[in-house]
Amino acid sequence: MSKLPYVQKALMVLFSFLLTLGLGLWLPEILSAFVQLFGFKEDTVTHSIVLMYLLFVLYLAMPSLPRGGSVKVKDKAILITGCDKGIGFALAKHLHTKGFTVFAGCLLKDKNGEGAQTLEKMKCERMKVLQMNICTDEEVRQAVDFVKTQLKEPEKGLWGIVNNAGISTFGEVEFTSVEHYKEVVDVNLWGTVRVTKAFLPLIRRAKGRVVNVASMFGRMGKASHSAYCISNFGMEAFTDCLRYEQHRWGVKVSIIELGNYIAATGILTRDHVESIADRMWNEAAEIVQEDYGKAYFDRQTMTMKSFCSSSSKDMSLIVDAIHDALTSVYPYNRYEPMDVYWWIRLHISAHLPTPIAYWLYKH
Repeated sequence: MSKLPYVQKALMVLFSFLLTLGLGLWLPEILSAFVQLFGFKEDTVTHSIVLMYLLFVLYLAMPSLPRGGSVKVKDKAILITGCDKGIGFALAKHLHTKGFTVFAGCLLKDKNGEGAQTLEKMKCERMKVLQMNICTDEEVRQAVDFVKTQLKEPEKGLWGIVNNAGISTFGEVEFTSVEHYKEVVDVNLWGTVRVTKAFLPLIRRAKGRVVNVASMFGRMGKASHSAYCISNFGMEAFTDCLRYEQHRWGVKVSIIELGNYIAATGILTRDHVESIADRMWNEAAEIVQEDYGKAYFDRQTMTMKSFCSSSSKDMSLIVDAIHDALTSVYPYNRYEPMDVYWWIRLHISAHLPTPIAYWLYKH
């Protein structure tokens, strides 16, 4: 779990106490008014409170329940983007061991990238490595053609795509150039849209799966993360819309909302943070530099470096979530592999009134 300052821990405990007190005082009154309005018996209130609490405990404490079993993996193929390192690399190896044919899209295959070379050295018919820059129409078209030629029965389609490729960044709005915003969105959002549109005809034939790897920052904002949040909010909207559209075809669409896994994935390193910081400071307007000051800017940079260092290094929750999204007969719409702190913060930000979340997390 993320390390929290004592003040923040105390605030979380205080908030939990106030929330519990509020529910204890107001919830019975609300339920009493409800049962009187609809003519139910008075003792229904007590039963309702017990039932709601039981459901809440079960939701938090119970493991994932079976949802109709798993699909047969035999002869099913998956395309994964961003397999050079991190999640994509680990997922490609995991799905291969589970019996899938894996098309591992790598940005640096043509440049003899280490990840691509390692996967190629497996020398297995079910592991196929291909060059794939998701920001270029041409390479995505070539990837589609390659997959079609390699599928044993292309008329039956491709079982799944995992849109995993992405980049991360940081920086307050006044320090982030419009070009940098475009760069992040081009990879995280438009790259996902581009790959999904290109492969959907094959996915529809198989009545398969689309799994988009996003972040908790697609459902809540955070200072110094506006560019990353924008791209992930867009992925959330795209995924939701696609889920509605593909229902008639039997295609199931899921999104993986990652917690803080920066250290595990290598998507943002301390050196990369330093490089981004230098670029932002040098490109910032003179008035912005004067108003904020270098000392403040350096503190924000150090905070981001600490964020990288304090993240989880275990990707097993992510890999398991994606595997479930690809194989469960009834996959979840959303998966939330993250530690307790970020899970609580996500749901406070997403479901409680905005002033409460803002008060808790504005510092």
